[in-house]
Amino acid sequence: MSLAGCAVGGSGSSAAADAAPARVAAAPAAAPATIQLAAAAATKKYAFPVAAKNVSWHDTHAGYKATDIFANCGSKVVATTNGVVLEVSRVDKYKKGVKDGPYNGGKFVSILGDDGVRYYGSHLQSVTKGIKAGVRVKVGQQVGKVGKTGNSSGVCHLHYGISPACKKVGDWKVRRGVVWPYSYLKSWRKGGQKSPVAAVKKWNKAHGCKA
Repeated sequence: MSLAGCAVGGSGSSAAADAAPARVAAAPAAAPATIQLAAAAATKKYAFPVAAKNVSWHDTHAGYKATDIFANCGSKVVATTNGVVLEVSRVDKYKKGVKDGPYNGGKFVSILGDDGVRYYGSHLQSVTKGIKAGVRVKVGQQVGKVGKTGNSSGVCHLHYGISPACKKVGDWKVRRGVVWPYSYLKSWRKGGQKSPVAAVKKWNKAHGCKA
């Protein structure tokens, strides 16, 4: 089948045939800095759990191994690493005057990281829409906002705990934290990728999920 209108005929056709072939411009090579940034994004495994400029945290915690990260209420709380949401509390069930118990954290999210470690953040102002048990999250994805629910002493902060998953749900004494988070938070805040996996495995071997 012929394609009507393709042949132009006459001397114009001859000139086109004799013309030098057009040069195809090569695509510019990616700048080294761009390549490095892309590689860093691809290999990033851990993120500091509060996405805010002004934050502070202690290297210790009263009663057990955890950390309180102080930031303005409403600051973004993000997933520490890739993983699956284990537990979510969108309702503050804490009763004033109760010193210890499963509701002290108020609103919270716990995540089982792909590294096998559980990450817990509580006293949230709110939990992000769509965040619920069984949902996969990516490192740096927002899961809530800093608040002062639960037994927070009325201070805006994120209670942050690292632990083995153990029973995965309901084991609040383990969930609230059994490994000191400070050195990992210090690394992540600076863009480092220090992993708590070895420390969590060591604790679990020694204690058998009993806090």
